[in-house]
Amino acid sequence: MYSVIVVPPACGSVDDQVRIAAGERLSFGRAASYGGLTIAHDGVPRIAGEITAHRSFWLLSNLSEDQTYVVENPEGAGEHVKVPPGRLELPVPFEFSRVVLPAAGDLLSFDVWAPRHAFRSTDRQGLPGAVTAPAFALDRTSRYFAVLAALCEPRLRGAPHAPLPAVEQLVERLRPTWPTVSRSSVYWNIDYLALKLRLRPGPDAAEPGQRVNGKKESLVSLALRFDLVREDDLVVLAAVAGEVVR
Repeated sequence: MYSVIVVPPACGSVDDQVRIAAGERLSFGRAASYGGLTIAHDGVPRIAGEITAHRSFWLLSNLSEDQTYVVENPEGAGEHVKVPPGRLELPVPFEFSRVVLPAAGDLLSFDVWAPRHAFRSTDRQGLPGAVTAPAFALDRTSRYFAVLAALCEPRLRGAPHAPLPAVEQLVERLRPTWPTVSRSSVYWNIDYLALKLRLRPGPDAAEPGQRVNGKKESLVSLALRFDLVREDDLVVLAAVAGEVVR
């Protein structure tokens, strides 16, 4: 049974996809060996690398002499791993991956899917002790969550390095479902989020004169890293529920 699917560049149909089972290897490059993935570009090494399937994940070997490869998670809002030249069998944990190869001024890519990822939930009913406190207690019906979603939206929409929206842009984005929104209310909710997510100390613990710069960047980085906001959550920007958090 296959565990990894390789989708070549400009793949036109399911028949063009390459399926490999656990333990099998697939080479890729400008002159890939028989059965390998051929990437016809002068900037790609003749033997560029190798993919090894391993149950629910896969391994990537970079066989180039001087090029670093990047494996991106298209669903991870900028999440990626770098594979330096000569690195063998680097584990790639993403379920959906895009391998990016620099090639004489171009960036070439192909996709790798690992659809056999498995998840489980432990039955904790009847276990003694208190219930585990949530890591991040966010109310998805609140206004502050709508502000956080609007902050994360550009990067969740597929532009992982997009600049964050200015406060004026946030006001305009939120106005259709929050008619009374203002700059001050957006600023207030950003400050509240920074406190709630422990990105800055509370009034009783803050040092005199201490400021936290880049609150928006810190909020988005934390939210996307720990999946506090997902693409599905952007629905709150179309129908914001709940009361304004003031």
